[in-house]
Amino acid sequence: MIHAVIFDLDNTLTDFVGVKNRSIEAATQAMIDAGLDLTEEKAIERIKAIYEREGIEYQQVFDSFLIDELGEIDYKILAAGIVGYRRAREGSLVLYPHIKETLVELTKRGLALGVISDAPRLQAWLRLCYLQLHHFFDVVVTHEDTLQYKPHPAPFLLALEKLKVKPGEAIMVGDWIARDIVGAKQVGLHTVFARYGDPFKDQVGKADYALDDIKELLAIIDEINHRG
Repeated sequence: MIHAVIFDLDNTLTDFVGVKNRSIEAATQAMIDAGLDLTEEKAIERIKAIYEREGIEYQQVFDSFLIDELGEIDYKILAAGIVGYRRAREGSLVLYPHIKETLVELTKRGLALGVISDAPRLQAWLRLCYLQLHHFFDVVVTHEDTLQYKPHPAPFLLALEKLKVKPGEAIMVGDWIARDIVGAKQVGLHTVFARYGDPFKDQVGKADYALDDIKELLAIIDEINHRG
């Protein structure tokens, strides 16, 4: 029987890649308006290169970008970029279709719900609170809880421990085969690939199930439970 469902956060519950791209574009436009002498295309390219080098959650990206371009931080341009980024992020951060309805139904069924995210703890909670999902989840495991990134088994094992369930009693839903699915499989969880949030569209590997809409998860759980 399935007693718990664990979700990845970014690109599983919310379109993080889309939000990130729109926020970078808005920040770039704001910095150019504030006096940055660079084309929008070049600025976006260089900001994304910093994210690729430092990681997608790097919090000093605009500081590094301005030092690279100007040799110093121009705080007028920096502030404009940060404000532009935050306004765009807050306006773009939305749930995929049927997420909240599905979480409500899972809760009604008495299932424990958890999140495993590679994001820093504060950033993960900020996203969950902004999306008004923080009340749904009994457990949220972030990078700082184990100092390991998926697919390392540590985040999955900690989530299971906190949820007080065995691997065979839990199901992992994620958009990244190499991290979410591989990591969950190696500790014995049932796995569901969130195909709708796949940012690569060419991933190889196999989950136990795949879905194009999160509401399909309910039927998958029914099937697993029916099999006994």
